[in-house]
Amino acid sequence: MQLNVELATVAGAIVADRILGEWPNAVHPVVWMGKTITLLERNAPAGGRRGQLAFGALIAILVPTLFAAGSAALLVLARPYPVLQFLTGVILLKSTFALSALAAAATEVRRALEHGAIERARHGLKSLCSRDASALDSPELVAATIESVAENASDSFVAPLFYYALFGIAGAFFYRAVNTLDAMIGYHGKYEYLGKISARLDDAMNFVPARLTACLLLFAGFVRGGRTRRGWSMWRRDAHTTESPNAGRPMAVMAGLLGVQLEKAGQYRLGDPLEPLSVGKIGEACGVLAIAAVMSASVTFFLIGARHVYP
Repeated sequence: MQLNVELATVAGAIVADRILGEWPNAVHPVVWMGKTITLLERNAPAGGRRGQLAFGALIAILVPTLFAAGSAALLVLARPYPVLQFLTGVILLKSTFALSALAAAATEVRRALEHGAIERARHGLKSLCSRDASALDSPELVAATIESVAENASDSFVAPLFYYALFGIAGAFFYRAVNTLDAMIGYHGKYEYLGKISARLDDAMNFVPARLTACLLLFAGFVRGGRTRRGWSMWRRDAHTTESPNAGRPMAVMAGLLGVQLEKAGQYRLGDPLEPLSVGKIGEACGVLAIAAVMSASVTFFLIGARHVYP
């Protein structure tokens, strides 16, 4: 019975994501994660490496644990009412991933570029990544969008479902909180020490999902009749060149599949420029993403089933 509920929860969350999109900010758990992190950040030590490291470690443990425990508590409270518990699970799980929003944001950049609206495309890129797009031209915007689609395939879909399959709603929420911490304070400079523990924890939690995502993208490329061998070759050759130990895997595979070169000046260069970075490449990347997402859901179902067969 519990197996059926968990499988149905995944299916329901994916359908909700496709039909309803993102929850309103006022009730979105990830928005509340951000507010909690901001509040704690304001109370962080202003200076001192050891103090910031210690406070950062506290945040890295406290925030994910708080939201994981809160999500589990909501399910426990709804347990006497099976339908309510199921709907609660669907709503909570849906809030940990954003597949439709990812595809919609990439499509918005593509449409803007197709109409020559370069400023609108630059603004649209903000929904995909934190890169400064103010000076990016059309090919650079295409490259940045493709990179974001590939990297966020893991962060925004594969990883949350992976941790749900292993540890339930609490696992998905723990991952989402860690990933949100990394996005907000896992940077060099101002957050060098405050966000160091969060960044390393995010690296650790994304180690398997990023590589799983790269595999799924390869299979999706094969289904689409793409350059699967080249995707594999670029993974082996270029994936390690990014600062992140994880982001380069899906990005390098996507570069190989599309036959393009993805570059962030002074940081990395993935793939070979076999074809130009035309606007249509964004659509191709989204096509690969869609197939990989279906495969990811199938892997999730398999892992949930395996957990129940071999508890």
